Amino acid sequence: MSGMSGSSYTETGVDTDLAASAAASLGSILAATASFPDDAGQPMVENGYYASALRLTDELALAVCTDGVGSKLLVAEAMGKYDTVGIDCIAMNVNDLICIGAKPITMVDYVGVEHLDAEVMAAVGRGLVEGARQSSISIPGGETAQLPEMIRGHQPGKGLDLVGTAVGVLPVDRVNCGKDVAPGDVVLGLASSGLHSNGYTLARHALLEKGGLDLAAHHETLGRTVGEEMLEPTRIYVKEAMALWESDVPVKAMLHITGDGLLNLTRVKSKVGWCLDTLPEPPAVFRLVQELGAVDIAEMYRVFNMGIGFCVVVAPQHVEAAQTVLQTAGSESTVIGRAVAEPPETVQLPQHGLTGTGTAFQASSSG
Repeated sequence: MSGMSGSSYTETGVDTDLAASAAASLGSILAATASFPDDAGQPMVENGYYASALRLTDELALAVCTDGVGSKLLVAEAMGKYDTVGIDCIAMNVNDLICIGAKPITMVDYVGVEHLDAEVMAAVGRGLVEGARQSSISIPGGETAQLPEMIRGHQPGKGLDLVGTAVGVLPVDRVNCGKDVAPGDVVLGLASSGLHSNGYTLARHALLEKGGLDLAAHHETLGRTVGEEMLEPTRIYVKEAMALWESDVPVKAMLHITGDGLLNLTRVKSKVGWCLDTLPEPPAVFRLVQELGAVDIAEMYRVFNMGIGFCVVVAPQHVEAAQTVLQTAGSESTVIGRAVAEPPETVQLPQHGLTGTGTAFQASSSG
């Protein structure tokens, strides 16, 4: 299937290159605010990493990040099922916080709606509570806005957006952006629970529009209905990450595999490349998206997590200890590759003949 051409993220209206350029442009403007705090609140992490760390004292830093659920909410609307999207909202935030070494402690939410519906809000709330329970955080407040002129769903009056801002704390000396990653360091992959909360514009196009699948229909390949698969909540990795950060295992980096897939590895601040040569077979939902949407394999790895939702980077001599800590915390991990010296800031996927830079994978020159 590696030679397929067909659906792509750009065709569905999502331009990741433009998004990266726009984010960089905005970030360069906002960078001026780093000098505004005259005491506590000075940024310790370069803009563009998973979360920001702000110095509070010489010993303590505050971490903060924000993210939303995205167009997965349209699947919830079509299914009339909103009790899991709150888990997604929390997961997308706390999974970013833990990458820099922070312990998540709280999150506030924002719900924008076309029209208020008490039952829908209650269902969203139940998901938020479950996500908070899994993450051991509180939700002390939030905001609800009625915006009938701005928010639209597929059905009249059903438009909804859900976003969160999470906060964590960490010792100043634990702030980690991967600057110590060195060639030879090993990448441990933790399985995702499925699509998580990225790439849903392409997934919906492939499965529902091109594939003509019914959300309510049981699909033999998936072992459940298409809607149940697409609403599977994003996995939360807080327990595993905190177990590692608080252990004696020296962690070089942690990476949440979200938008841009395994290209997230290039976020580390060390000028290394990556060779991921032992990737596991992706779960059935990804194969279904690729087949029904005729999506090229390079596009699949550019958009989706492809079964790896989180990565941990450690030195070779610490692999066994790290895997033991992760297993005790409740997760099996798999060695999926290593850091390499050349070419820097790239991700090589030899099994698929792909090399990724920036926001895209392409056929390797040797393939």
